[in-house]
Amino acid sequence: MTKQGWYARCFAWAMSKAGPAHGQLVYRHKRALFGGLQGTVLEIGPGTGANLAFFRPEIRWIGLEPNLHMHPYLRQEARRLGLAIELLGEGSEQIPLADCSADAVVSSLVLCSVRSLEQTLAEIQRVLRPGGQFAFIEHVAAPRGSPARVLQDLITPVWRMVGDGCHPNREILPKLQQAGFSRLQVEEFTIPLPIAGPHIAGLATRG
Repeated sequence: MTKQGWYARCFAWAMSKAGPAHGQLVYRHKRALFGGLQGTVLEIGPGTGANLAFFRPEIRWIGLEPNLHMHPYLRQEARRLGLAIELLGEGSEQIPLADCSADAVVSSLVLCSVRSLEQTLAEIQRVLRPGGQFAFIEHVAAPRGSPARVLQDLITPVWRMVGDGCHPNREILPKLQQAGFSRLQVEEFTIPLPIAGPHIAGLATRG
């Protein structure tokens, strides 16, 4: 479902300002995970293009971004980098690509806000070729019972409203472990951000 209207426009503007700051905090992970990807690379929820600078210029990059107000920012950043891009306006629960058509899929701060995490992960595996990799950097739920998790649980209803559906308490790692990837490499770490400090980064390989 495409996203339009004043809220989508304002959120796109806010992401254009906030994205680079988060990128500095996870720069090492982005460079390691995204810099070596080749072939056809699908990025789900690329926002305003904070990750484009990490990709090789020779890849075929496809962006799946339902917020149409993000698209001008993406095109502007692509022109700055000299990167050819293709943009699609659908959501990740029904990716409009053929089976086994992508060499890699990328997500960065996206899985927290998709409507169905299970369906999104199934779609990612569907479009990946055998042996293809899903590269991800996501903020995740703090451990259950911790003060940070209590705060996440309390603030989630409001956070979802102002953060375009973002769930700071979403337990993403268990869903990745249950999704059926043949191999999963994950690093857990924390960055100095309120509410959304706990992160994971890694690669999941389709069998």
